[in-house]
Amino acid sequence: MKKILLLIAVGMMSSLSFGQNAQKAKQLLDEVSAKIASYDNMIIDFKHVLNNTEADVRQETRGDVTLQGEKYLLNTMGITQIFDGKKTYTIVPENEEVNITDADDEDTATITPSKMLSFYKDGYSYAWDILQNVKGRKIQYVKLTPIDVNSEVKSVLLGIDVTTKHIYNLIETGKNGTMTTLTVNSFKTNQPLSKTLFTFDASKYDGYYINN
Repeated sequence: MKKILLLIAVGMMSSLSFGQNAQKAKQLLDEVSAKIASYDNMIIDFKHVLNNTEADVRQETRGDVTLQGEKYLLNTMGITQIFDGKKTYTIVPENEEVNITDADDEDTATITPSKMLSFYKDGYSYAWDILQNVKGRKIQYVKLTPIDVNSEVKSVLLGIDVTTKHIYNLIETGKNGTMTTLTVNSFKTNQPLSKTLFTFDASKYDGYYINN
């Protein structure tokens, strides 16, 4: 009888600890989201690494993104993407092509720049993960696991700078073994921006195929 009571007690303590850790993880994410929301705009320079050991694939690129509210201008892998709040314009110079999609047509599972600080609020469970020292910076990791069992994503790790409450990196692991890591190299806020920065100007792409 004592063994049964002990097992029940241990189980209750484990459940309580898990619940507290999940709440602590969500609280940290909410703090990060609130901090980011306080900025008028952000300019982020980043490194993007895609790695699949089984397929012997490794790709490393750099890029930058400017964000203001939900709007963004993203440059990476030779492609420019503009989101003006209603439509996404993907400009591919190599193919002389511009693909235009409505915001409602975006894949809800894709973590776009405008969803970077809000995607975690729906469809994920939270867990408090490891604390790492990265060049003198304390980076606390929060693990997010999709609730949808059919999701192609196995887990997402968000590394958060404990002092600044800024995201240091995002590590997405797919069920196919692909690991995608986005690491922030530089982070600027409240910069002077052109009023037309997030406006697509078709006249700049004369001769391009416009696919909408």
